[in-house]
Amino acid sequence: MRPLAVPVALAAALLAGPVGAAELPAAKGSLVIIGGALRPDNAPVWERIVALAGGQGARIAVFASASANPEKAGAALVERLNKYGASAFFVPVAVRLAGTDYQAAADNPELANAVRNAGGAYFAGGDQARITRALRRPDGSNTGMLDALWDLYRRGGVIAGTSAGAAIMSSTMFGNPKPVLATLKLGLTDGHEITPGLGFIGDDVFVDQHLLVRGRFARMLPAMLQKGYKLGLGIDENTAMVVGPNREVEVLGYKGALVVDLSAANARQGDFNVSNVRLSYLDNGDRFNIASRRFTPAADKVDGRLDPTRPYYREPLFSADILGNSTVVDLMGKLIDSDQPEAIGLTLDSANAVQPDLGFEFRFSRTGESVGYMSATTEAYSVYNVRLDIRPIVVRRPLYQYK
Repeated sequence: MRPLAVPVALAAALLAGPVGAAELPAAKGSLVIIGGALRPDNAPVWERIVALAGGQGARIAVFASASANPEKAGAALVERLNKYGASAFFVPVAVRLAGTDYQAAADNPELANAVRNAGGAYFAGGDQARITRALRRPDGSNTGMLDALWDLYRRGGVIAGTSAGAAIMSSTMFGNPKPVLATLKLGLTDGHEITPGLGFIGDDVFVDQHLLVRGRFARMLPAMLQKGYKLGLGIDENTAMVVGPNREVEVLGYKGALVVDLSAANARQGDFNVSNVRLSYLDNGDRFNIASRRFTPAADKVDGRLDPTRPYYREPLFSADILGNSTVVDLMGKLIDSDQPEAIGLTLDSANAVQPDLGFEFRFSRTGESVGYMSATTEAYSVYNVRLDIRPIVVRRPLYQYK
């Protein structure tokens, strides 16, 4: 790749696109936060990004800054967005983009203006630390490109991101964390395992991704407690949270999202031990307002509020692997449609792991505010305001060993 050909050619091509920034209302824009692994055929998410960027022909700046191969990832994303009607373009600001100076590109005024005048920006997945490294100067200040992205967003444009591109949405993000269970055992180091994000969603909401398939809801809790967050949003793979200017969150896609509310939570010293966490699961089409804390079920669930006097499940609810793929949502769904007052989930570790005798019990229980809805067409649940208490437990090893 020729060092100067990409930036110069791109600047000319980008500046030839429609500008019109001065004609747009001075309103805050939207976010499309994707939990990773967004499939090419997930039309509702791709189409929403294009629509929020201005519709057919919308200029969307593609940042593959997180990717190990930015040129290849960027080209694929430009092609995909264009198939859904956009006029997307690649922005050559990436630590791993061969033959370019990413710091110079991030402060190139022509490139920055092209992004500023676009209708939206899309961040690819990979390593989120590469995004913040590319868009912030070594002293921590904003590059011209990051300022341009903020201008785009404040003007009314859309900023979308998947996986690493979702992690940067909050002011704190995971950097190089340990596995989930090890995080509960050992805690987090600020500046290494949790680091500053870009904060597009605001300073009051923590965001995490790949949430259900990797059991990451549990690692959100120590991070939120350490940094003082009361509200967290976790989004699963092939699914998006669309956050509008009124802070209304809509879930769109294959699975769903968790709302983690620590407003009334109590944490104890020592091994990780927290009580009175409020956990809610939003399915496709559900809405949640960050400001009012109000939940609104999807249209296919409005008439499907569950009657606690007519439960479907009537046996004890238990899981030996609460961090398994979607296990937490399955257990919450059963609890809200059960005659049982609580559901128990455990997470244990290998005998060769650090602190092998330390495990955790996750106790889910209904409160007077707990409510569930079920879709008549898909039979999928939405579950709001379930209480979660987590406490450490001692794992008893087998009495006898193999010979």
